Amino acid sequence: MADRPVVLGHVSGLFGVKGWIKVYSYTRPAANLLEYDDWLIGRQDESWRPFRVLAAREQGKTLVAQIADGEAPLADRDDAAALIDLQIAVQRDQLPEPDEGEYYWFDLVGLDVVTLDGKPLGRVKAMMETGANDVLVLQGERERLVPFVVGEIIDDVDLDAGRIVADWDPDF
Repeated sequence: MADRPVVLGHVSGLFGVKGWIKVYSYTRPAANLLEYDDWLIGRQDESWRPFRVLAAREQGKTLVAQIADGEAPLADRDDAAALIDLQIAVQRDQLPEPDEGEYYWFDLVGLDVVTLDGKPLGRVKAMMETGANDVLVLQGERERLVPFVVGEIIDDVDLDAGRIVADWDPDF
């Protein structure tokens, strides 16, 4: 689904008096969000408004940006305040294609997970980052946490079929 917006952060506050916003980025490193000149701001279950990034930078532990709704930048704090807590997204086709064997988390959410012999383990509800590896959070007859370790536990990821095959004991 190349045309779907992918949420990469949210507007977390105001910066200064000239309409700049503070941005919380979900990307790693956080500054990767600044590589995109065109943002969509809104909520996934509502409409998105296009904005153009005019200037942006890291500011301490956060990011700040001056954005334009159309041609003119946001004029002041009041214009920017209306965006606080809204999500920042880009179109899926703006993202670089992941390398072979690598996946965007949002592409994995919603996939069915089965064992090597086809027994269902659940559907990926979310992803979780740990110090050692990423973890699939599965929702099924019960919640399961399955380490996302390709080659050891994860045998196959088929995005087109909407399925992940895992070497995992269904009783665990």
